[in-house]
Amino acid sequence: MKTLFAAAGAAVLFANPVRARAADATDETKQALATAQAEYEKVQAQMNELSAQFQSLSEQQDKTISQIEDVQGQIDTTQAEIDEKQAELEKKQSVLSTRVSSNYKAGDADALAMILSSTSFEDLVSKAFYVNKVNESDQKAINEVNTIQKTLEEQRTNLESQKSELETLKAAQADQLEQMKAKKTEVKKLVDGLSDEVKALIAKRDDEILESAKAEEAARQAAAAAAAARAVSSSSSSGASGVISGTSQASAGAGAQQRVVSACGSTPSPGAGYCAAWVSYVFSNAGLGSVYGNADDMYNAWCTSSDKSKLKVGMIIAVSTHPHTWAGQIYGHVGIYVGGNTVMDNIGYIRSINVDQWVNFYGGTVTPRWGWANGLNLEA
Repeated sequence: MKTLFAAAGAAVLFANPVRARAADATDETKQALATAQAEYEKVQAQMNELSAQFQSLSEQQDKTISQIEDVQGQIDTTQAEIDEKQAELEKKQSVLSTRVSSNYKAGDADALAMILSSTSFEDLVSKAFYVNKVNESDQKAINEVNTIQKTLEEQRTNLESQKSELETLKAAQADQLEQMKAKKTEVKKLVDGLSDEVKALIAKRDDEILESAKAEEAARQAAAAAAAARAVSSSSSSGASGVISGTSQASAGAGAQQRVVSACGSTPSPGAGYCAAWVSYVFSNAGLGSVYGNADDMYNAWCTSSDKSKLKVGMIIAVSTHPHTWAGQIYGHVGIYVGGNTVMDNIGYIRSINVDQWVNFYGGTVTPRWGWANGLNLEA
């Protein structure tokens, strides 16, 4: 930025040789540049401090969400075990009930019949031994039922304890969110108080980042096109098949999912820095209502999974913060998964990017996560 100011000063001083020789004009120009630079550096220092605080809070929150995700996984596993034990318990109870019912109906008649039908003492002993074994089997069944019931109760107790821990984590997360909102308010006040000159300088910096991203995306697309051309030349039939497959995946989904994918392709960029607004416009254009908040709000409200096997067409994918721009540090970034391992997002223009590249680029501070916007399952 100091280089930028220096270049601007040189342009003013040397564009007009007459003014360059005027000491007053030169001093005024230098003073204006020095004042603007001082203001910029002061504001930038404040922004850096607030961004660092926000980033720290986001990292803490990321740990909380990861713990919640882990606990939920344990709860799901425990519940599956409980269901399995419950089925086993019901089976044992059915067997035991049948045996008890049979014994009750037979009563002492079985014992009398056993004595009367015995042909010898050895035969009587043998039959008595058999009856005793049946009783042992009944007792074993009873013991098994009791053991299962005890195990089931212990698992339920553990499940309730895990749920209690989950609620505590959620409460801690809510406190963190309130702190984040307070920090966002501080940053907004700071930005609103900037001079137009300093705002222009900050905008210029972010524009340069945007241009760099465009160049990177153009290079990626060129490389992909070159690879596709090589594939076609080596095997036209397999190449055509690959293109068709890619198109099919990228537009996968039916009903609501397909409407979201179509809206992604038809909804224009509302401008740089408005990634969340674009996502909201997409869902609105797809007839699914608006999705409110900034990217970090969407992340906190709807993005709960980092398991790629659970990533579905039409889900939003977001981070609550990323290190690449000051706005990204404060508000994060969000896009929409359209299938075919592809995310579409707004970075000043509507971009399609490989989901793994998206995750690697934006996941420098917190874990990228995904979920159904507004809690609306588009597969249902």
